[in-house]
Amino acid sequence: MTTEKVMTHAGVASAVAPGAWPRVAVFGAGAVGCHFGAKLALAGAPVVLVGRPAHVEAIRARGLWWDSGGARTTVRVEADISAEAVRDADLVLLCVKTSDTPSAARELLPRLRPGATVVSMQNGVDNVERARAAAPGLDPVAAVVYVGASMGGPGHVVHAGRGDLVLGEVPGGPGGGDAARVARVAATFERAGVSCPTVPDVRAALWTKLTMNAAFNAISALTRARYGELVADAGIAATMRATIGECVAVARAEGVPIDDADALHAAALRLGAAMSSATSSTEQDLALGRPTEIDALNGHVAARGEALGVPVPVNRALHALVRRIELGRSTR
Repeated sequence: MTTEKVMTHAGVASAVAPGAWPRVAVFGAGAVGCHFGAKLALAGAPVVLVGRPAHVEAIRARGLWWDSGGARTTVRVEADISAEAVRDADLVLLCVKTSDTPSAARELLPRLRPGATVVSMQNGVDNVERARAAAPGLDPVAAVVYVGASMGGPGHVVHAGRGDLVLGEVPGGPGGGDAARVARVAATFERAGVSCPTVPDVRAALWTKLTMNAAFNAISALTRARYGELVADAGIAATMRATIGECVAVARAEGVPIDDADALHAAALRLGAAMSSATSSTEQDLALGRPTEIDALNGHVAARGEALGVPVPVNRALHALVRRIELGRSTR
Protein backbone atom coordinates (compact mmCIF):
# COMPACT_ATOMS: atom_id res chain seq x y z
CA MET A 1 0.00 0.00 0.00
CA THR A 2 1.29 3.42 -0.93
CA THR A 3 1.02 6.31 1.50
CA GLU A 4 1.15 9.89 0.32
CA LYS A 5 2.54 13.15 1.59
CA VAL A 6 3.01 16.59 0.05
CA MET A 7 6.31 18.43 0.40
CA THR A 8 7.31 21.90 -0.75
CA HIS A 9 10.65 23.68 -0.73
CA ALA A 10 9.65 25.73 2.31
CA GLY A 11 8.35 22.65 4.10
CA VAL A 12 11.78 21.06 4.33
CA ALA A 13 14.05 24.11 4.42
CA SER A 14 14.60 23.85 8.16
CA ALA A 15 15.94 20.29 7.83
CA VAL A 16 18.90 21.14 5.61
CA ALA A 17 22.19 22.86 6.26
CA PRO A 18 22.15 26.67 6.21
CA GLY A 19 23.31 28.58 3.17
CA ALA A 20 21.94 29.43 -0.24
CA TRP A 21 21.18 26.60 -2.64
CA PRO A 22 22.20 26.86 -6.29
CA ARG A 23 19.32 27.28 -8.70
CA VAL A 24 18.93 23.95 -10.52
CA ALA A 25 17.49 23.24 -13.98
CA VAL A 26 16.89 19.66 -15.11
CA PHE A 27 17.11 19.59 -18.91
CA GLY A 28 15.35 16.41 -19.96
CA ALA A 29 12.89 15.59 -17.20
CA GLY A 30 12.58 11.84 -17.67
CA ALA A 31 13.01 9.24 -14.96
CA VAL A 32 16.58 10.14 -14.01
CA GLY A 33 16.02 13.87 -14.17
CA CYS A 34 12.78 13.71 -12.19
CA HIS A 35 14.28 11.48 -9.50
CA PHE A 36 17.28 13.68 -8.82
CA GLY A 37 15.24 16.83 -9.31
CA ALA A 38 12.86 15.56 -6.62
CA LYS A 39 15.72 14.78 -4.24
CA LEU A 40 17.17 18.27 -4.64
CA ALA A 41 13.80 20.00 -4.39
CA LEU A 42 12.82 18.09 -1.26
CA ALA A 43 16.08 19.14 0.37
CA GLY A 44 15.30 22.79 -0.33
CA ALA A 45 16.91 23.62 -3.67
CA PRO A 46 14.96 25.71 -6.19
CA VAL A 47 14.44 23.35 -9.14
CA VAL A 48 12.83 23.69 -12.56
CA LEU A 49 12.15 20.59 -14.64
CA VAL A 50 12.34 21.08 -18.43
CA GLY A 51 10.50 18.32 -20.24
CA ARG A 52 7.75 17.21 -22.56
CA PRO A 53 4.38 19.00 -22.51
CA ALA A 54 2.43 16.11 -20.94
CA HIS A 55 4.85 15.88 -18.01
CA VAL A 56 5.01 19.64 -17.55
CA GLU A 57 1.22 19.99 -17.56
CA ALA A 58 0.84 17.25 -14.94
CA ILE A 59 3.55 18.70 -12.69
CA ARG A 60 2.09 22.19 -12.92
CA ALA A 61 -1.39 20.87 -12.13
CA ARG A 62 -0.65 18.73 -9.06
CA GLY A 63 3.10 18.53 -8.51
CA LEU A 64 5.61 15.82 -9.32
CA TRP A 65 4.64 12.42 -7.95
CA TRP A 66 7.71 10.65 -6.58
CA ASP A 67 7.14 7.05 -5.47
CA SER A 68 9.92 5.62 -3.32
CA GLY A 69 10.01 3.01 -0.56
CA GLY A 70 6.27 2.38 -0.67
CA ALA A 71 5.39 6.04 -0.18
CA ARG A 72 4.24 8.70 -2.64
CA THR A 73 5.53 12.21 -2.14
CA THR A 74 4.03 15.09 -4.11
CA VAL A 75 6.89 17.47 -4.83
CA ARG A 76 5.89 21.04 -5.62
CA VAL A 77 8.41 22.09 -8.24
CA GLU A 78 8.51 24.38 -11.27
CA ALA A 79 8.22 22.87 -14.74
CA ASP A 80 8.64 24.25 -18.25
CA ILE A 81 8.81 23.05 -21.84
CA SER A 82 11.25 25.75 -23.00
CA ALA A 83 15.05 25.78 -22.86
CA GLU A 84 14.71 29.40 -21.78
CA ALA A 85 14.03 28.07 -18.28
CA VAL A 86 17.76 27.35 -17.80
CA ARG A 87 18.80 31.02 -18.03
CA ASP A 88 18.76 31.62 -14.27
CA ALA A 89 20.24 28.24 -13.30
CA ASP A 90 23.57 27.86 -11.53
CA LEU A 91 23.51 24.09 -12.07
CA VAL A 92 22.05 22.40 -15.17
CA LEU A 93 21.51 18.63 -15.10
CA LEU A 94 21.65 17.32 -18.68
CA CYS A 95 19.45 14.21 -18.73
CA VAL A 96 18.48 13.79 -22.39
CA LYS A 97 19.13 10.63 -24.39
CA THR A 98 22.61 10.26 -25.86
CA SER A 99 21.30 10.74 -29.39
CA ASP A 100 19.95 14.15 -28.35
CA THR A 101 23.18 15.36 -26.74
CA PRO A 102 24.46 17.46 -29.68
CA SER A 103 21.17 19.32 -30.18
CA ALA A 104 20.73 19.81 -26.43
CA ALA A 105 24.27 21.20 -26.13
CA ARG A 106 23.58 23.71 -28.88
CA GLU A 107 20.34 24.78 -27.17
CA LEU A 108 21.98 25.17 -23.78
CA LEU A 109 25.20 27.02 -24.60
CA PRO A 110 23.75 30.44 -25.54
CA ARG A 111 21.32 30.34 -22.60
CA LEU A 112 23.74 29.55 -19.77
CA ARG A 113 24.46 32.28 -17.26
CA PRO A 114 28.16 33.06 -16.58
CA GLY A 115 29.60 30.55 -14.16
CA ALA A 116 26.84 27.97 -14.60
CA THR A 117 27.89 24.31 -14.48
CA VAL A 118 26.39 21.61 -16.70
CA VAL A 119 26.43 18.01 -15.47
CA SER A 120 25.93 15.17 -17.95
CA MET A 121 23.76 12.53 -16.20
CA GLN A 122 23.38 10.22 -19.19
CA ASN A 123 24.02 6.69 -20.34
CA GLY A 124 27.09 5.99 -22.44
CA VAL A 125 30.71 7.05 -22.19
CA ASP A 126 31.10 9.87 -24.72
CA ASN A 127 28.39 12.43 -23.96
CA VAL A 128 30.85 15.04 -22.72
CA GLU A 129 32.87 14.72 -25.92
CA ARG A 130 29.66 14.92 -27.98
CA ALA A 131 28.62 18.11 -26.16
CA ARG A 132 32.06 19.69 -26.57
CA ALA A 133 32.08 18.94 -30.30
CA ALA A 134 28.54 20.23 -30.90
CA ALA A 135 28.87 23.40 -28.81
CA PRO A 136 32.50 24.55 -28.50
CA GLY A 137 32.95 26.23 -25.15
CA LEU A 138 30.54 23.91 -23.37
CA ASP A 139 32.37 21.54 -21.02
CA PRO A 140 30.07 19.43 -18.82
CA VAL A 141 31.10 17.58 -15.71
CA ALA A 142 30.29 13.87 -16.06
CA ALA A 143 28.11 12.02 -13.56
CA VAL A 144 27.92 8.23 -13.51
CA VAL A 145 24.34 7.49 -12.43
CA TYR A 146 23.25 4.42 -10.51
CA VAL A 147 19.48 4.52 -9.99
CA GLY A 148 16.52 2.31 -10.75
CA ALA A 149 13.78 4.68 -11.86
CA SER A 150 10.98 4.74 -14.41
CA MET A 151 8.13 6.99 -15.39
CA GLY A 152 4.78 5.69 -14.16
CA GLY A 153 2.89 8.27 -16.23
CA PRO A 154 2.96 12.02 -16.88
CA GLY A 155 4.68 13.76 -13.97
CA HIS A 156 5.06 10.48 -12.05
CA VAL A 157 8.47 8.92 -11.32
CA VAL A 158 8.87 5.54 -9.63
CA HIS A 159 12.10 4.90 -7.72
CA ALA A 160 12.99 1.19 -7.55
CA GLY A 161 16.44 1.27 -5.99
CA ARG A 162 19.77 2.98 -5.38
CA GLY A 163 20.23 6.63 -6.36
CA ASP A 164 23.92 7.44 -6.10
CA LEU A 165 26.43 9.17 -8.37
CA VAL A 166 30.13 9.23 -9.18
CA LEU A 167 31.30 12.63 -10.38
CA GLY A 168 34.40 13.76 -12.24
CA GLU A 169 35.99 15.45 -15.23
CA VAL A 170 36.63 13.97 -18.67
CA PRO A 171 40.19 14.97 -19.69
CA GLY A 172 40.68 17.16 -22.73
CA GLY A 173 38.22 19.92 -21.93
CA PRO A 174 38.87 23.61 -22.60
CA GLY A 175 39.38 24.32 -18.90
CA GLY A 176 41.85 21.52 -18.35
CA GLY A 177 39.79 20.10 -15.49
CA ASP A 178 38.38 21.96 -12.51
CA ALA A 179 38.40 20.01 -9.25
CA ALA A 180 36.73 22.89 -7.42
CA ARG A 181 33.59 22.86 -9.56
CA VAL A 182 33.32 19.08 -9.26
CA ALA A 183 33.56 19.43 -5.48
CA ARG A 184 30.83 22.10 -5.45
CA VAL A 185 28.45 19.96 -7.48
CA ALA A 186 29.17 16.92 -5.31
CA ALA A 187 28.52 18.95 -2.16
CA THR A 188 25.13 20.02 -3.51
CA PHE A 189 24.07 16.42 -4.13
CA GLU A 190 25.48 15.22 -0.80
CA ARG A 191 23.54 17.96 0.98
CA ALA A 192 20.39 16.52 -0.63
CA GLY A 193 21.19 13.05 0.68
CA VAL A 194 22.66 11.70 -2.58
CA SER A 195 25.93 9.81 -2.20
CA CYS A 196 28.32 11.44 -4.65
CA PRO A 197 32.00 10.46 -4.47
CA THR A 198 34.35 12.25 -6.88
CA VAL A 199 37.26 11.04 -9.02
CA PRO A 200 39.88 13.10 -10.91
CA ASP A 201 39.33 11.17 -14.18
CA VAL A 202 35.83 9.78 -14.60
CA ARG A 203 36.45 7.61 -17.67
CA ALA A 204 36.98 4.35 -15.75
CA ALA A 205 33.76 4.94 -13.80
CA LEU A 206 31.89 5.69 -17.05
CA TRP A 207 33.16 2.48 -18.64
CA THR A 208 32.26 0.50 -15.53
CA LYS A 209 28.69 1.84 -15.73
CA LEU A 210 28.58 1.15 -19.48
CA THR A 211 29.61 -2.42 -18.71
CA MET A 212 26.72 -2.78 -16.26
CA ASN A 213 24.33 -1.31 -18.83
CA ALA A 214 25.64 -3.62 -21.55
CA ALA A 215 25.11 -6.60 -19.26
CA PHE A 216 21.56 -5.70 -18.20
CA ASN A 217 19.81 -3.41 -20.67
CA ALA A 218 19.55 -5.45 -23.84
CA ILE A 219 18.87 -8.74 -22.05
CA SER A 220 16.21 -7.11 -19.86
CA ALA A 221 14.58 -5.64 -22.97
CA LEU A 222 14.69 -8.89 -24.95
CA THR A 223 13.34 -11.05 -22.12
CA ARG A 224 11.12 -8.40 -20.46
CA ALA A 225 12.55 -9.62 -17.16
CA ARG A 226 13.44 -7.73 -14.01
CA TYR A 227 17.02 -7.57 -12.77
CA GLY A 228 16.48 -10.08 -9.98
CA GLU A 229 15.18 -12.65 -12.46
CA LEU A 230 18.17 -12.15 -14.74
CA VAL A 231 20.86 -12.72 -12.13
CA ALA A 232 19.01 -15.75 -10.71
CA ASP A 233 19.10 -17.52 -14.10
CA ALA A 234 22.37 -19.39 -14.60
CA GLY A 235 22.23 -19.21 -18.39
CA ILE A 236 21.53 -15.48 -18.41
CA ALA A 237 24.24 -14.87 -15.81
CA ALA A 238 26.72 -16.68 -18.08
CA THR A 239 25.66 -14.53 -21.03
CA MET A 240 26.14 -11.42 -18.88
CA ARG A 241 29.64 -12.65 -17.98
CA ALA A 242 30.53 -12.97 -21.68
CA THR A 243 29.14 -9.50 -22.39
CA ILE A 244 31.16 -8.03 -19.55
CA GLY A 245 34.35 -9.74 -20.70
CA GLU A 246 34.05 -8.08 -24.10
CA CYS A 247 33.42 -4.67 -22.50
CA VAL A 248 36.52 -4.97 -20.34
CA ALA A 249 38.65 -5.94 -23.33
CA VAL A 250 37.42 -2.95 -25.35
CA ALA A 251 37.85 -0.49 -22.46
CA ARG A 252 41.41 -1.63 -21.88
CA ALA A 253 42.13 -1.42 -25.60
CA GLU A 254 40.94 2.20 -25.36
CA GLY A 255 43.46 2.75 -22.57
CA VAL A 256 40.87 2.93 -19.80
CA PRO A 257 41.91 0.89 -16.72
CA ILE A 258 38.77 -0.80 -15.38
CA ASP A 259 38.43 -3.85 -13.14
CA ASP A 260 38.69 -7.36 -14.54
CA ALA A 261 35.67 -9.22 -15.88
CA ASP A 262 35.24 -11.52 -12.87
CA ALA A 263 35.12 -8.58 -10.46
CA LEU A 264 32.63 -6.70 -12.62
CA HIS A 265 30.48 -9.80 -13.09
CA ALA A 266 30.32 -10.20 -9.31
CA ALA A 267 29.37 -6.52 -9.06
CA ALA A 268 26.62 -7.04 -11.66
CA LEU A 269 25.19 -9.95 -9.69
CA ARG A 270 25.12 -7.81 -6.56
CA LEU A 271 23.51 -4.96 -8.47
CA GLY A 272 20.81 -7.24 -9.83
CA ALA A 273 20.04 -8.55 -6.35
CA ALA A 274 19.98 -5.06 -4.83
CA MET A 275 17.69 -3.73 -7.59
CA SER A 276 15.70 -6.92 -8.11
CA SER A 277 12.46 -5.16 -9.07
CA ALA A 278 14.08 -2.81 -11.60
CA THR A 279 13.90 -3.04 -15.37
CA SER A 280 16.23 -1.34 -17.80
CA SER A 281 15.61 1.93 -19.60
CA THR A 282 15.93 -0.03 -22.85
CA GLU A 283 13.08 -2.33 -21.81
CA GLN A 284 10.97 0.68 -20.85
CA ASP A 285 11.67 2.40 -24.16
CA LEU A 286 10.73 -0.68 -26.22
CA ALA A 287 7.57 -1.22 -24.19
CA LEU A 288 6.48 2.37 -24.88
CA GLY A 289 7.55 2.39 -28.54
CA ARG A 290 10.26 4.99 -27.94
CA PRO A 291 13.75 5.06 -29.51
CA THR A 292 16.29 3.27 -27.33
CA GLU A 293 19.88 4.16 -26.48
CA ILE A 294 21.18 0.74 -27.53
CA ASP A 295 23.59 2.32 -30.05
CA ALA A 296 25.34 4.07 -27.14
CA LEU A 297 25.44 0.89 -25.04
CA ASN A 298 26.10 -2.53 -26.63
CA GLY A 299 26.31 -0.78 -29.99
CA HIS A 300 29.15 1.44 -28.79
CA VAL A 301 31.05 -1.57 -27.42
CA ALA A 302 30.54 -3.42 -30.70
CA ALA A 303 31.65 -0.46 -32.83
CA ARG A 304 34.74 0.30 -30.76
CA GLY A 305 35.65 -3.37 -30.55
CA GLU A 306 35.54 -3.76 -34.29
CA ALA A 307 37.58 -0.58 -34.77
CA LEU A 308 40.20 -1.78 -32.28
CA GLY A 309 40.33 -5.40 -33.44
CA VAL A 310 38.72 -6.77 -30.25
CA PRO A 311 36.23 -9.65 -30.75
CA VAL A 312 32.74 -8.56 -29.61
CA PRO A 313 30.24 -11.19 -30.87
CA VAL A 314 27.91 -11.09 -27.83
CA ASN A 315 27.58 -7.31 -27.74
CA ARG A 316 27.13 -7.24 -31.50
CA ALA A 317 24.33 -9.82 -31.28
CA LEU A 318 22.54 -8.06 -28.42
CA HIS A 319 22.75 -4.73 -30.24
CA ALA A 320 21.42 -6.23 -33.47
CA LEU A 321 18.50 -7.98 -31.74
CA VAL A 322 17.32 -4.86 -29.91
CA ARG A 323 17.72 -2.77 -33.05
CA ARG A 324 15.65 -5.29 -35.03
CA ILE A 325 12.78 -4.98 -32.55
CA GLU A 326 13.10 -1.20 -32.52
CA LEU A 327 13.17 -0.88 -36.30
CA GLY A 328 10.37 -3.39 -36.76
CA ARG A 329 8.06 -1.41 -34.53
CA SER A 330 8.91 1.86 -36.25
CA THR A 331 7.81 0.51 -39.66
CA ARG A 332 4.43 -0.85 -38.58
